[in-house]
Amino acid sequence: MTDQLSLCLDSPMLGRVKNDRTMMVFNFFSLSRERIDVLPVFEDPSLGVRIEVRAKGTGVATIWDKQVLIYIASLMLDKIARGEAVSQRFNFTAHDYFRVCRVSAGGSSYDVLEGALERLQGTQVKTNIETGGEGEDGAFSWISSYKIQYRRDKDTGGKAMKSVTVDLCDWLYRAIIRDGRMLTYNPAYFDLAPLERRLYEVARAHCGNQAGFRINLEKLRRRVGSDMESKKFKQYLMRLQAKRHALPDYYILLGHKGGVFRTDRPNPRVPLKSVMVMFGRTDRMKDLLWSDTPITDENGDA
Repeated sequence: MTDQLSLCLDSPMLGRVKNDRTMMVFNFFSLSRERIDVLPVFEDPSLGVRIEVRAKGTGVATIWDKQVLIYIASLMLDKIARGEAVSQRFNFTAHDYFRVCRVSAGGSSYDVLEGALERLQGTQVKTNIETGGEGEDGAFSWISSYKIQYRRDKDTGGKAMKSVTVDLCDWLYRAIIRDGRMLTYNPAYFDLAPLERRLYEVARAHCGNQAGFRINLEKLRRRVGSDMESKKFKQYLMRLQAKRHALPDYYILLGHKGGVFRTDRPNPRVPLKSVMVMFGRTDRMKDLLWSDTPITDENGDA
């Protein structure tokens, strides 16, 4: 007999992985697996953006928890592409989520997923960023509720997930439905380390159809949510530059007005506040010149 549950599932996801551009440009998540209850307040006066993130009891949602939201956004776009009506409630199997996000099923993976759902519900976000033409005074959680249906294993007595039900927050739902600024991810994103995930998202959100873009080192450090000192952040990026293909589809160059820093020889001393970071598309490297690549941060301000 056909499982009645399968008739109401939104999974499996068949399209490509996508996410809202705002969720890629700005950081709302912890980059650490250690419990953190409050993230540093992010403010960019030039853009008029402010983001506050805190949680009680669970710790704030992490960059790994974020992939649950990416998966749900992709499910939503799948349904829209098929001409189906969408709501803020989604039902999916843990197996499909693990498949799409390249998570090894079994072991503690189900407990990890439940922990992610708990943090996504327990995290409070307060921001003046508007979505779908609307703003919110107050705070919201990424998901307003979740439910895990399970069955008991007759032999072991353990729980086995049957399906997961999640109610998505208004803020993100409006961004996906109304703003239409959804960008496709390279599936290799899920294999990246936390900071590399954020660097990839920033590159993906800003490069678009251009060969590349530049941004000030310190502004980038705050944008991706890194707690490194600026000097160590620069050293980290220099190591990625030396790898050439550290990010899927994009590469990183560091430099200043005098040109690009070299990874194979000593470089001139340049104040950290003058260091610029360039992201370029690997398929358009021949089109990219440091001297004439425009600064394409949102307001053109490095």
